[in-house]
Amino acid sequence: MAGVFTPMLQAIGRHRGVTAALVVDERDGIVVESHLHVGVEEDRVAALAASLYRKARLSSRAAGMGAVSFMQLEAPGGRLCAIGAAELVLIVVAQPSVNVGLVRVEMLRSIARLVEAGGGA
Repeated sequence: MAGVFTPMLQAIGRHRGVTAALVVDERDGIVVESHLHVGVEEDRVAALAASLYRKARLSSRAAGMGAVSFMQLEAPGGRLCAIGAAELVLIVVAQPSVNVGLVRVEMLRSIARLVEAGGGA
């Protein structure tokens, strides 16, 4: 059965180089819905990314920099991108060669869906 985020996650997952797209609860890292390629460890990725996003959001606020609009972790083995709203985090895991600009645009378009589902920002 398709969930409320299925079309959004599938659209992101169609980008070349994307290996996972997940919607995760920011507080506890529990997966709300996901679209994954074989071999991606859903629970581990969700918990790690939610924790990183939460810490970045809190650190940015504490430093007086305002809200985090987009977070990206880049490493030799790939990229992890996150954007959050309404206590939900949209996470994308991708290969190093992914066009992160296209992925970011798609994620920013998707933020409204997170706000609607979470009951506001």
